[in-house]
Amino acid sequence: MRLTYLGPMAMGIEHPALDGVDSAGYSPSCFAVEVTTEAGIHGAVIEGDVLLVDESRSLGHDDLVVVEMDDALHLYKTFRIGPRFRLLPPNGGTGVMATARMVRGVVVHQVRCQLDDAL
Repeated sequence: MRLTYLGPMAMGIEHPALDGVDSAGYSPSCFAVEVTTEAGIHGAVIEGDVLLVDESRSLGHDDLVVVEMDDALHLYKTFRIGPRFRLLPPNGGTGVMATARMVRGVVVHQVRCQLDDAL
């Protein structure tokens, strides 16, 4: 599932989903991404969700992570297999093997626009 880079949290990002989120409470290594329409509207992560990602957080088993592949950012869930990880799409699908170096960061917070806010 593709993601759109919004910018570093330290810069204070203007986005309806981030209203009320204190960007000063996040580490300077945190950035925000928005989930594209490719995600659809079913599942734990849906289009329009904003994910706050920490580049300095250690990768673990069952984390949501942002990976840069094919000149784009993608969201995956991790499944640890020894020193490597299998990256699985969060809403199902075929995974890929990866090392921790391929990961741009770990999702630390997920926010979603309320329906009333989006209209």
